[in-house]
Amino acid sequence: MLPFVTDWSLQQKGPVDQRRHQAKVKEALSRQLGDLITEENIIRSQRGQTIKVPIRSLQQFKFRFDPWPSQRVGQSQAVPRVGDRLGRLPENARASDQGERAGEIPGVDYVEAELTFEDVEEMLFRELGLPYLENKPIARVVQPEWAFKDIARRGLMGNLDKRRSLRANILRYAREGHPGLGRWMPQDLRFKTWVPEEVPEQNAVVVAMRDISGSMGDFKKRMARLFAFWMLGFLKSQYQQVEVVFLVHHTQAREVSEQEFFELGESGGTKVSSVYELCEEVLGERYPHAYWNIYPIHFSDGDNWSDADNRRTLESIQRILTVANVLGYAEIREGGYSSTLMSQFSKLIHPRFKIVTISRSQDLYLALKTFFPRQEEGATDG
Repeated sequence: MLPFVTDWSLQQKGPVDQRRHQAKVKEALSRQLGDLITEENIIRSQRGQTIKVPIRSLQQFKFRFDPWPSQRVGQSQAVPRVGDRLGRLPENARASDQGERAGEIPGVDYVEAELTFEDVEEMLFRELGLPYLENKPIARVVQPEWAFKDIARRGLMGNLDKRRSLRANILRYAREGHPGLGRWMPQDLRFKTWVPEEVPEQNAVVVAMRDISGSMGDFKKRMARLFAFWMLGFLKSQYQQVEVVFLVHHTQAREVSEQEFFELGESGGTKVSSVYELCEEVLGERYPHAYWNIYPIHFSDGDNWSDADNRRTLESIQRILTVANVLGYAEIREGGYSSTLMSQFSKLIHPRFKIVTISRSQDLYLALKTFFPRQEEGATDG
C-alpha cells in the first residue's frame, strides 16, 4: 500500500494564479500608460474611486464547442485541403459561399480592469525622477523621519526589545553569582526608543512656463495643462522640498499662481523671449545656482512673432543652461509643419537641453520621461 502524501502546494494554486493574473494586468496597463494618463475618466475621478479600463492585450484562452451538430472541425464548408488556414475561405471555395456564410474573422477581445487614480500615479511616478540632481550643501533642506536610535529602561510594552531584555536579566543574575535566566524584574526590561532623524533633501525649483497666446488652440491648451498636471503630481509626491514657479506669456510674461496657470485663457500675440528673460530674473533674484537645482520647462506651439525674437530667445536659453540642471522645451502642434522657433532651437546642441514634440495625446508620456528620467538614467552628461 502506497503511503498517503499530502501535496500542500495545491493549496496555493488559487493565490498563485491570482497573483499571476494581477501581474499580467499590471504589465498590460504599463504598456497602455501613454493612453491612461490622458484618459478623461481617470483624470476626473476622485481619489479612491474605482473605474473600469479596457485592456486589449490580455488573452484568455478557452475551448469553444460548436452547438450545432456537423462534420466540420473548424474549416469552411468547402472541401479542406492541406495548408488551408482556419478562419479563412480556401482558394477553391465557390463565390456563392461568400455571400451565404457568416463572418469568420475573429474580433478583438477586451478585458475590463478596475483601476484607481492612485494606481496610474504609482505606475507613472515609478518611471520618473529629477535628473542631474546635485548636492547643494549650503542650502540643504532637511525633513524629519522616525528612526530607531536608542534603548530606554521605560517605555511601551509594544516597543519592548526582547533580546536586550533577556541579556540584561542574564547579566544581572550572573553578577549575583547565579548564572542563567532568573526571575524577571522591572530593571531588566529594555525598550526601543524612536527619535526623529534629519534626512537631507536637495533644494530644487521647477519653473513651469506656458504660452497663452491666441494661437494655442484647444488641443495645445489641453496638452500643456495635462503635462503640468502630472508634473506637479509627481513633484509633490516624490520631492517634498521642490518649489514650483508658474510663468505665462503672450507678448509679455508674468508670474501667476498655480490656479491661474491652469485656468487662464488664450489671447494676443507671441513673444517667447519675454518668458525666458523673466525666468532669468526670477532665478537670479530668488534661486541662485549655488543653492538650488534648477529645472525650467516651457510649453508652446512654436509660433513666434519674428526671427529676431527667436534669436533673442536662443541667447537667453544659452545663459539659463549655464545654471540649469535641465531645460526642457515641449512644442505642441497639430499637423506636420515645423515652427521657426523649433528650427532655431535645433541648432543648439547641449546635453541638458531637452526638446520634444507633442502632436498627439500619446506623446505626453514620452515628454514626461524625456524631461524627468529616473536618476540612474540621467545621472551623467553622457
